[in-house]
Amino acid sequence: MADADTSRLCIQIINAHFGPLVAKVSSVLLNRGRLQLSQIVRFSGLKPRTVRGAILALIQHNLVWHSEHEDEGEVLEFNQEACLMRLRFGRFISLAKEILGEAASRVVSVILLHGKLQQSDVLRYLSITDPKEVSVYLQVINRLVIGVYLKPSTKLSHISRTDRQLRLEAKFRKEHKGIPTPKDVIGWKIEARARVKREEGEEAESIGMKRKAKDQTNQRFNKICLKRKLVEDDVIEEETYFRVNHVKFNVQIRNNIIEKATRERFNHATALVLRATLRATESKQLTLDDIRSDPVSVANISTHLSDDDDLSSGLVLHSNRNPSTHTLLKEYIAILACADNPTTEGRASSFVTVGGGGTGKVQVEFETICRRLRQRVLEAVARERYGDDAVRIIRILLSMNKVDEKHLAKVAMMAHKDVRPILSSLSADAIISLQEIPRGNDRNPARTKIAEEEEPIVKSVLEKRARSDVMNDESLLTRMEREVLREFEDKLERLNGLERRVEEVAFILRDLGTVGEKDIG
Repeated sequence: MADADTSRLCIQIINAHFGPLVAKVSSVLLNRGRLQLSQIVRFSGLKPRTVRGAILALIQHNLVWHSEHEDEGEVLEFNQEACLMRLRFGRFISLAKEILGEAASRVVSVILLHGKLQQSDVLRYLSITDPKEVSVYLQVINRLVIGVYLKPSTKLSHISRTDRQLRLEAKFRKEHKGIPTPKDVIGWKIEARARVKREEGEEAESIGMKRKAKDQTNQRFNKICLKRKLVEDDVIEEETYFRVNHVKFNVQIRNNIIEKATRERFNHATALVLRATLRATESKQLTLDDIRSDPVSVANISTHLSDDDDLSSGLVLHSNRNPSTHTLLKEYIAILACADNPTTEGRASSFVTVGGGGTGKVQVEFETICRRLRQRVLEAVARERYGDDAVRIIRILLSMNKVDEKHLAKVAMMAHKDVRPILSSLSADAIISLQEIPRGNDRNPARTKIAEEEEPIVKSVLEKRARSDVMNDESLLTRMEREVLREFEDKLERLNGLERRVEEVAFILRDLGTVGEKDIG
């Protein structure tokens, strides 16, 4: 289930897009988790017909998962991630216009409005009747599908990915013989995650597009078409429903943010080079999980620069001769890779890396850049609320991970009385977390079994329990004595467990320390 703030935001989004009745149904699912239809009717207090209509609308717009369970039957679960994506719909339409033109933005807009549609429905809702205009929109839809901006709505896309992973893990556990080890459990999780991802890809590839039948008389021309993956060779399957692929548009948003960060740190020409590098591998950027982009050559990057891009404007050239585009690209790539600072700090601030071994392949470091962007947002918030001293403290904590308050003041070169209120404010806003270090001595005899038994109250209860009449009938103990005895036995059990752990450590260090000594001798 979502946390309270996320649930409140999702309910407001649903209320604005679908109205109060659908928002009430969504509120039940958000606050109570997955439910059956009858349970939603009971908890919402709405009529069954109204609830069914709301659920159908939510499923049509990919906001509710539904699946069959052996014990529970059909259950419904709210997709909060898809709901939050609705805040970016305007940006998705703007990106579609920027990348593929006005017709693409209209197609994306109508599909977002209806959740999922067939190709014929898109043309009908856009009121396209002119044959020339129809051919233009068909080509645009084709390009959106090939570019993965639209993806087919499959059976698996309506079932929670977590659900499918848990089912596979349960299947692996059932097939496993013997007691599973932690390594087995981790392996099952990794295998389940990979298989779910593979199944989604295979189903998406098998649905949505089909290859045109080609004239076999000109085989050489057909091979060239296949090699270039011409758009005209693929057509949309009429019966397939398509939905907007949020992830692909999120990748575009990420790339635009990285380009903007490059422009702010260096200059406009450097940002153009990085944009060309991103465009060179754009077709293979399908998720936000990539640590870095695929390697691309400098020659390939140069093909994604437009004729109007003036790279010489961003460099101070000492030679009177105009260098070639290839030479300028190498200079910019060296700047982006921080080639003049081959230290750990330099690598941590680089935007790209250049492969060794003479390949010269360039890769954009998504993980490094995104980490710096997140840190920049955190520092901006801290500077606005608490001042520059708070930013200095946050940077020290990020570099040192954990540090004592006195040592932090020393490293930050600040007075201890100035550091403490800043740490309190940062902790109150959950920007940093505090961890107390126990100051007691673990070897104190008061923490041992004997010391626990020597406590006056415990000692008297133990002596009373040792009497033969009490051993035969424990009802002779008072309620308070039974509580004291229960508390003592609980402490004794924990101390015994700790003793076993210490003995195991001693076994590893002492007994297993002799393994191999004979071979060495």
